[in-house]
Parts: sequence; structure tokens; C-alpha cells
Amino acid sequence: AGGGRCALSRRSGAERGWAMGSMGSPRSTAPGQQLRALFYALPPGESSFRTVEEVPDYVEKSIPFFLTFIGLEFAVSWIQKRKLPGRINDGIGSLSLGILSRLPDVLFRSIDLISYIYVWNNYRLFELPWDSPWTWYLTLLGVDFAYYCFHRISHEVNILWAAHQVHHSSEDYNLFTALRQSVLQKYTSWMFNLPMALFIPPSVFAVHLQFNLLYQFWIHTEVITKLGPLEWILNTPSHHRVHHGRNPYCIDKNYGGTLIIWDRIFGTFEAEDAKVVYGLTHPVNSFDPIMLQLRPLAHIWNTFWATPGFCNKLSVIFKGPGWGPGKPRLGLPEEIPVITGKEVPFDPHVPAYLNCYALVHFAVIVDLYTELLASVTMLSQGIVLLRIGFIILSLASFGLLMENKSKAGILEFMRCLVFIGVCKLGYFRSQFSFLGCAYEVLFFLCAALWGIQFMR
Repeated sequence: AGGGRCALSRRSGAERGWAMGSMGSPRSTAPGQQLRALFYALPPGESSFRTVEEVPDYVEKSIPFFLTFIGLEFAVSWIQKRKLPGRINDGIGSLSLGILSRLPDVLFRSIDLISYIYVWNNYRLFELPWDSPWTWYLTLLGVDFAYYCFHRISHEVNILWAAHQVHHSSEDYNLFTALRQSVLQKYTSWMFNLPMALFIPPSVFAVHLQFNLLYQFWIHTEVITKLGPLEWILNTPSHHRVHHGRNPYCIDKNYGGTLIIWDRIFGTFEAEDAKVVYGLTHPVNSFDPIMLQLRPLAHIWNTFWATPGFCNKLSVIFKGPGWGPGKPRLGLPEEIPVITGKEVPFDPHVPAYLNCYALVHFAVIVDLYTELLASVTMLSQGIVLLRIGFIILSLASFGLLMENKSKAGILEFMRCLVFIGVCKLGYFRSQFSFLGCAYEVLFFLCAALWGIQFMR
């Protein structure tokens, strides 16, 4: 399927890894090491490397642990509260946003590491030893402080908030929420790491960039309450629940990634107190991943042209999301909606069979997405774009299904026909060869059912 190599992928093995957001490393890690990496618990002796090419792809190898911990969270929540920690529609929405945010990495190399390596190669002032524990711990602090700065600015600058708000749009708080990411955010976060490139080797930075990201997965849960003295130093589930809250006391608090010390130092710390209500102060009420990514930008665009005065127009872009003419830079705290405790999450009624349908078809898309990552270097550019387009179409269609929109049926009918046609041409392929025929039968039956419903 698709002879000829993609022009965007004519690179060495390591470079092809960058394109998919990975390290492209020949090194392997034991399951115990990978589990400890998830909690930033690999010491310097086990996670120091001479070159970037040697750095393992800790994120990709953590996927089985992500799934395991999600299952464990569901089990513990059921035992503790006799209820599940989330909903099908919100869970699919979070996973859809996670996949969508990773699709650019299929085509382009990681801007975080490419920019860092460029500065290191051309402008570094001096070189710290890659195998020194002092370099390792300094990089831990540097990466986490850079994340704090970027994270805080993303809440205080409207154009950056338009990207970051995607992560806060869920009204549930569970491990699925950790995977809810923005497509656009990575194109502004990279610059905050560049000062470290003046003296810290890229291989050390590449390790901590992954560790900082992985650590933030497990803190997105309600099943862990308090962690005692660790609460003074580390970012914990309790601290991060506050960050995701829309209660007035939660707004713009607890920006830390791995450490909470930056918030304590710069006055942005807030301990968990009243029950946290999650989501945005003005909920988006949608599960459509495309709309969730783009609607804030459309709002800024409309507000920009509706606001009089050139300086005010610039303020719409570069001041806080709550700013308006005559208001402080971050808006007025009294305008934050009061939490009554009776807030009901957006949860349209969807028949049980549609939930099952969405789960099955989402699993198919995850399979196709994973297979695309594995084979991207052997595909032509046209086929890569075709597969990406189909994945985006599918994720948008699932969002409409979860909202029970009438036009979802028409979109699903067209999507199933597209899949059948493209599959017959040999351009789609499962990781598991025995599922190929099953997928064709599934999509043929679904197309027939949606067609009958459409005619009725």
C-alpha cells in the first residue's frame, strides 16, 4: 500500500523517531524501569545517555501502563464510591483530542527537540557533563521551572489560553483527562526551554522533557486523596485537582508540573478546600474535538474586530481571557461564576447502542492510528495524508454522535463508505492482519444501517 517513501520521512532511524514524537532509540527499558519513569523515579545512573539517539522513548513505552492505570482507576473508584470515574462520551472526547494533538508529529519532527538541538549546536556557551548527577538534577529543576513559566503564561495570555483551554475543557477529572491535549500548544511551549540549550546537553534534556510529561499523567485522578509531607514539594492529585477546578478559589492556581515549590515561591499555590467542580468557567458543551480546538480562536477573532481601539485590540490577544476594556489585565475576580454545587455536566442522552457503536469504531481508529505510526516511513505522502484525513473525519463524527446530533448519521454513512472504498484500494491496514476482513464487514453493515436510517 503506497510504494515510494514519503519526502517528509527521508531521515535516519533516529530522525524518523522525532517525526513520530519519539526518541527513536535502540535502547530498551525493563518494565520496572518504565514504571518508575512514569513517577520520575529513575535515578541519574539509569537515565543518563551520551547522545539523543540513545534516549529511550519512555512516553511510547508507557502506553501499556497508561491503560493499566486507567483500568485500575475504574476498579478503585467503583470500590470506593460505587461509581465509575468518568463517562463514555467525555472519555472518547479526551482520547480523540489526544490522538488529534499527536497527528502533526506523524508528518513533522518535534519542534521542542529540533529547536533545542539547533541552539545547542550553534549558540551554547559551555557544556555540562552528560553523565554527572548534578547535571541531571539541574535539568530536572530547569525543565520543571520552564514548564511552570509556560503554564502560567498560558493561563494569563488570551491567545495562549485559546490553545491550553482544551486540556481544561473536560467536566470530569480522571486519567483520560491527562490525555486531552491541544494541537497548537506545542508550537509556543518550545521557546521556554531554549535557555537550557546554552549549557545542558540535548540527551539530558530529552530525558527530562519526557519524565516531566509522564509524571503529570497519574496526578489526574480523584481516587488518591492526600500524600502527607510530599504535598509540600511535589505536585500531587490534590494540588492538580485545584488547578482543574472552576471554583473561584481554584482559578489560576497550582501551575507546577512535577514540583509544587514554584507555586509556593511565586504565590500561585492554593490547597484543596471546598469540593472542586471541574471544567471551564464557561463550559463549551461539546465533544467535537475540532470545535474544541478551534472555537476559542474564532472567539478571539470576533472579539478582536468588535473591540474599538488599536491598543484594546492588542489587549484582546495578549491580556488575560477575562480582560475587557476598563478591566485589570486578568479580568475581575467577581465576574467568575459562583459555584452552587448543583452544576450538571454536559451529558446529552445517547441510546446505549450508540455508545457501544462509538466504542467499537473508536477502537478501530486507535488500531489504524497505531499502525500509521508504525509504518509512516514506508508510506507515500499522499497515503499518509489520506489516513490522517480519515482519522480526523472519524474523530469529528464520534463527537457529533456523542452529542446525538442529527447530521451525525449522514456523516457516519459517508465515513463508512469512504473506509470501504479506500480499504478495497489497499490504503488502510490493521496492525492485525486477521481483522482486515472483519473491518470491511463491519463498515459495510454500518453503512447499510445508516443508509436505511437516512432514507427513513
